[in-house]
This record gives sequence, C-alpha cells and structure tokens, in this order.
Amino acid sequence: MKLRSLLLCSIAVAAANCAAAELRIGAATVSITPDKPIALAGQFHTRISRGVDNPITATAVAIESREGGRSVDQVILLSCDIAVFFPSVPKPLREKLREKLPEFDPRKLVMTATHTHTSAVIEDGMYEIPKDGVMQPGEYVAFMMDRIVEVCVRAWNQRKPAGVSWGLGHAVVGHNRRAVYADGTAKMYGATDDPKFRGTEGGEDHGLEMLFFWNKQKKLLAAGINVECPSQEVEHRSTINADFWHDVREQLKGFFVLGWPGACGDISPHRMYRKAAEERMLKLRGLTCTEDIGRRIAREVKDVCELAQRDIRTDVPFAHKVEDLALPVRKVTEKEVAEAQKEIEVLKKKGDKSRRGAWYQKTIDRFHTQDKEPTFTVEVHVLRIGDIAIATNPFELFHDYGAQMKARSKAGQTFVIELTGGWGRYLPTARAVAGGGYSAVVQSSMVGPEGGQVLVERTVEMINAMWETPTRQR
Repeated sequence: MKLRSLLLCSIAVAAANCAAAELRIGAATVSITPDKPIALAGQFHTRISRGVDNPITATAVAIESREGGRSVDQVILLSCDIAVFFPSVPKPLREKLREKLPEFDPRKLVMTATHTHTSAVIEDGMYEIPKDGVMQPGEYVAFMMDRIVEVCVRAWNQRKPAGVSWGLGHAVVGHNRRAVYADGTAKMYGATDDPKFRGTEGGEDHGLEMLFFWNKQKKLLAAGINVECPSQEVEHRSTINADFWHDVREQLKGFFVLGWPGACGDISPHRMYRKAAEERMLKLRGLTCTEDIGRRIAREVKDVCELAQRDIRTDVPFAHKVEDLALPVRKVTEKEVAEAQKEIEVLKKKGDKSRRGAWYQKTIDRFHTQDKEPTFTVEVHVLRIGDIAIATNPFELFHDYGAQMKARSKAGQTFVIELTGGWGRYLPTARAVAGGGYSAVVQSSMVGPEGGQVLVERTVEMINAMWETPTRQR
C-alpha cells in the first residue's frame, strides 16, 4: 500500500506540474566545423577528413514556462551533427553550462546526435589517428563543447514570450535495412536479389513529427523535425558532411532546424531494392540522394507549417521529467566469447588494424564483469508540450520499440528521439537477435530485448503520468 501511495503521489505531482503556463522561447545555431582535418566516426576503419562538403552545426531551442512571475519548468533542446554523444561528454558539458547559466538546471539539457557518419570522432582510443596535422578527438571535443555551451547560452538569453504548434506529415526517408533469408538469418544491407531473400525484418515509419516555435509576431523561430531515419546517406565519404540535414536546412531557410532521429536502429536512408528506378529518378530530377531527401522533408514541413500556423498556442501544459533508468544488460554467453576470440585470431592473422578486434575484445571483457554489473543505466527524458509528448533514449533503437511507445501513449502526438544524452549502442528486438547479423549480435548491444521492453514500459508510464488528470486551461 505504501508503494502504491507513493506512485499515485508521483503521478499527481506530474499532472499538477502540467498546468498551462506562459512559454518563453529562444533559439540559436552555431557551426561546429573544425578548421583542420579530423578523424571521422561511423566506420570500423580510420578515415581522415579531406575537406568539408558542408558545415556541421549545433542548434539549440531554449524553453521556459512561467506562471505568476515565477519559473515553472525548463529545457534546452540541442541537436548536433555528430554520430553519437559518448557517455564521457554529457557530464563535463553540463558542468561548463552550469558555470555560464547558473539559473538553468543542466540536467534539463536534452542533447541529441543526428548520427551523421561524416563528423568527428569524439572518443580517444577508438582509432589509430595520425598525430601530425590532424585534430585529435580530445581537442575536437573541447572545441565542440565550447561552441555548444555558447549556442545554449545564446538560445537561453534570447528567450521571449512565444508560442508553439505541432503537426504530422509524411515523407519517405528511411527503409528497413535488415534483409531476411529463407534459413531465418538476417543481415544488415544484405543482398535482396538473392533467391533466398524473403523480405525485410521489421517495419518502418514514414511519419514526420513536427514541433514549431513562433515569436509573438507569428514568425517562425525554429522547428523540431522527428524523422525515423539516421542521417547516413553519405556515410562512407572522407569529407565532413552533415548529410541530409544540411539539405533540409538549405531548403528551409529563415528559421532554425532541430534534426531528431526517431527509433531507427534497423533503418537507414539506403534503398534495399528498386535501386535502378530510384537512381533514374534522381537523374531526371538532377538531384543527389541527400538533396532529394531534403526536398521530400522540406516540402512536407512547408505544407504542415502553413496549417500549424493556424493553431499557435502561447499558454500550454509544459513539463519535463528526467530519469536515470537501470536496464538489465544483455548477457554474453560462453559460446559468444569463444566466437569472439576466434574472430580476433582471424583478424590478427590478416594484420587487420581496424577497430573490429577491439569490438570483439570488449565483448569478452563484458563476459567477465557482467555478474558484477548486471544493469546499464541510461538517461531518459520525457516532456509534455501542449498535446505532444517527447521521449528520448540513448540507443540506436529498433523501430518496433518506438512503435509501441507511440501506440500506447496518451498524448495527442508522440515524438520518440534516439541517440540522446549518450550512446547505448543498438537495442535490437527478439526477432533481430534470432536472425543475427551486425546490429543484432551481442557485440553490437549492451542491452537486449528484455531491457528494450523495460525501456518501453517505463517510458510509456512516464508519458501517461502527464496525462492522468485533466490540466487546467485558461
């Protein structure tokens, strides 16, 4: 009874904090493009940048709700053109932000990576990186953090009475990238012209969740665009590139764009079949693939924005909850240890210098510590802004988990944003684990299907607690 009373009390507090309040909003962006070569993240082998195709950026939207002259809740939504925020980054970044903005709770910083594979490595020791003429990961992190703090401070200091609106559109961007074969196995980017190909493993969502931020004159300040696809169309290049988010921004001039990847661990912009027809259409349009993706997203954003402008809210329920959630780790078996050791020996014989050997070795190391470290703690944010919910996680989260969250949410519209606040690697489904292959094998994930379901259940609980009782409207 005591536990139930505490739970009901928690729900009541969450609902009470969702009372309608005046919003103050500010937005800013900054380049995080380095002025010298860097190692590029996202592949097993080392790539050193050979120029800049387009700028990589950090964009921030600061929101504060106020009632009766006092601050009620707050958030800074940050989107960065990097592959991931490694767990080593958030703490020092928040400490820097605390120094500059003592009135802002740094735990309320929501930092999301767009997952471009043509941005900087931000973790030392992952690759063998030349020392001469190349910005080292630690050096880049210091450079990046200074600019992230700068853009967060600018966004926060610029906040003024403002409004929000939201909408839903549709654009084909991502495709399920795990091919399934007659024997039940699966492979990321597996051949689809193989006679044994039987289809793709999971679903995909072509919905675009959009959140718009307006000033008092109804001029658009910024838009958060939630796309179920990572930005990795040009992932194999050796040049700095923000991928399709650059093209989206180029086609949506006049306001800032927050790029938010949805639950898309098993999805990418790469076409799995009908490739010749797709290439022909690109040639007829005279576009690159990233430009075409940008065209699809921008066209839909413009259409929905026009409708959303008719329903701008300046006084809405706003709440922001942060929780450290302990998830059960995916256990490494003795068989998987033996397989990993075998692969390491094969790589050694080949003289392989990529990070594949370390990838397998980390799995072996986990086997020896997993009984002492049975859980993996992740940071989860849940926000209510009017009728919408925003839920975050640090994983490359497979589509099915996001679909469950959206389907069971009591919000009018739900945004699921991955790769936020750190990196938990892939989080595959049970059928993906059964199929095997990169992204589903134990080397690819710290947390498995059991933990994935725990994440779903707790996220849904947190969202729905904000809708338990009717909010006070003015």
